[in-house]
Amino acid sequence: MPQDPMDFEWSYWIEWGRERILWLLAGHLLVSQVSRLLVEKYKPWCLMVYGMAACWLLLGIKGFAVILLHATISFAVAQFQLSLLTWLCSLILLSTLRIPAVEEAKRKWYDTENEYYLLLFTVSVRCLFCTSFSLEYCWHGPAQKSSHSFLWMLAYVFYYPTFHNGPLMNFDEFSKQMRRKEAFSLKTNLSILIVGIIRIFFWWCLAELMIHLMYIHALYSSVPPLEAASYWALGGLALAQVLFFYVKYLVLYGVPALLLQMDGLKPPALPCCVSLMHSFTKMWRSFDVGLHRFLVRYIYVPMGGSQSSLLGTLFSTALTFAFVSYWHGGQSYLWYWGTLNWLGVIVENGVKRILSISLIQDLI
Repeated sequence: MPQDPMDFEWSYWIEWGRERILWLLAGHLLVSQVSRLLVEKYKPWCLMVYGMAACWLLLGIKGFAVILLHATISFAVAQFQLSLLTWLCSLILLSTLRIPAVEEAKRKWYDTENEYYLLLFTVSVRCLFCTSFSLEYCWHGPAQKSSHSFLWMLAYVFYYPTFHNGPLMNFDEFSKQMRRKEAFSLKTNLSILIVGIIRIFFWWCLAELMIHLMYIHALYSSVPPLEAASYWALGGLALAQVLFFYVKYLVLYGVPALLLQMDGLKPPALPCCVSLMHSFTKMWRSFDVGLHRFLVRYIYVPMGGSQSSLLGTLFSTALTFAFVSYWHGGQSYLWYWGTLNWLGVIVENGVKRILSISLIQDLI
């Protein structure tokens, strides 16, 4: 039975995975386990060299140069130790991905659109990694600068399991865990690998069944079936779509999370099942945990967060969702999506504050 071809993201990453990425991830696993077994002290640098080689192989010399240039510029700007300047640099670098002339020039580097999109997705994710490193550099004193060297930035930016699509791991977490020395057991790692592969294979089979049998995305792309459907049917389609999105990211984040475990790191928690969620706030906290930690640490809390006034909290939350919308592409529908999510979070928090008033609690 033919599959639903309308979910671009799933088809795209599965195709790349089968062709090259899974093989490169297997190479990373081999390098990681050998370095942990023989040269634990030099593991970060072994993985850095492998990640740079994999980037060069997959994106070519020009794609590799773009990512290296972004990292170099970010590191140079971070030397001023001004968070605002670092953020300005990050937003400018991110904006270069949307300049038509630059887009056309990059397209000419590759034979297919898929290769260009791989560079686009990779650089978008690397921008977040460069931002995380640069802000941590700004916030740490001179005594800690050795742990925030350019070499450590390259080890972080070119760490291959999270290279193309995440999940996001902040630099402070990555650095602490990568430096941590722990007992290495090949037998334990092998059992983790086998169990992890079985789980990911199950999720992949489930996603493939959904995309071959349910045709959720094909239905959404055609107006007549939606107009003819009842409200109950539309609700069912919406639930089916978010459930597929959940299963899809169990696979897309599950593979790198397994490799992080094999490297002795603690990956961000995998997405929580959307059927168990009943609020916008929980959705943002527990679906993409790595992105949530990034947004809270580098945008929400520095701007005041929940500790500021009501207007300050509204502004901090709005700025957070504005960045999410812009990072995802900045198209008009993404701004609507971000605004609706912002309103949802604000309404929920407002209701919670009202219900926390002692008089209201007595009435309840």
